[in-house]
Amino acid sequence: MEENQLDFLSALIETPSPSSGEMLAQQLWIDYLKPYADRIETDAYGNALAFLHPEGSPKILLAAHIDEIGFQVQYVDDRGFVYFTTVGGSDPLLARGQRVRIHHGGQPVLGVIGSLAIHLQEREGKQEPPKWHELFIDIGAQSQKEALERVSVGDLITYDSGFSPLHGTLWAGRACDDRVGAFVVAEAFRKTALRREKLAACVIAASTIQEENGLFGAAMVGYSTHPDAALVVDVGHATDIPIADKKRHGDVQLGKGPILSRGSVNHPLLVHRLAEVARAHQIAFQQGIDPRRSGTDADAIFLQRGGIPTAALGIPNRYMHSPVEVVDLQDLETLADWLSLFLGSLRPEERFHQRW
Repeated sequence: MEENQLDFLSALIETPSPSSGEMLAQQLWIDYLKPYADRIETDAYGNALAFLHPEGSPKILLAAHIDEIGFQVQYVDDRGFVYFTTVGGSDPLLARGQRVRIHHGGQPVLGVIGSLAIHLQEREGKQEPPKWHELFIDIGAQSQKEALERVSVGDLITYDSGFSPLHGTLWAGRACDDRVGAFVVAEAFRKTALRREKLAACVIAASTIQEENGLFGAAMVGYSTHPDAALVVDVGHATDIPIADKKRHGDVQLGKGPILSRGSVNHPLLVHRLAEVARAHQIAFQQGIDPRRSGTDADAIFLQRGGIPTAALGIPNRYMHSPVEVVDLQDLETLADWLSLFLGSLRPEERFHQRW
């Protein structure tokens, strides 16, 4: 990966933007695509759209969500300790002892989620995971009044974790879900724009909001753009670790290529066409399944306007929804190239409709 692409990816991941507070990461994404887009639009809730060859056909939507999981301040007690609730799906077993940032008026406030020292714990019997309302953040305040001078009820919170090389092309950090997807969509758009003279299709790249809260931005974008087909990029579970059961969750490995899934929302003709392009260009990909739903923005998009042919593509990700998610940069580059080649292969009359 070239240095400017890696700089963009790192900035995107390290910029805190939990669900309902996506504007900082969204601005980075918009600024990156401006030189390549025919136009940029945002909607009422902050979804961002970049258009390429808007008069083209078919109209293809590339989508990934920009938001991340996090927390939100709910209560400050009389001693200045901050209680919070979740934004998106987090694991309470990971929370104790973590550093966090409370985002207050553009000024991040450092805090730590309190943890009772092991010496003081009663460890008889099975240890139950803490309930979220039992956890608190220590910001060093001495009173409620002092704490409320620095934070407010409603402030969003993220883990204080950056994006760092682990080894080789493996990198670790918070919010890979789904900033790596937003990066891939931006890169696929950029690569396609650089060879637009051969492009028949209209391409709309979307960076959606509030996926972690319920696929909300995707529903808005699917309705407003009404594409002929949609490709959704999100992370998928890498199971190449000792504690993952492949018999239950399948075999997905970092560095072996992106995931193309079958079933549920994944339109069979679109999946077939993607696989055809991958094989023609010797692009490695892994097979996944979505027997009931994909768990991605695809679930909201495919339902819009009487049905939009949609496929969900995954980037293998270890330790999802943790402060230490791990991805392989090669998988990101492979998927961006694959999407760009697919877009370039489309014919003006091409549609993905089931017919009998």
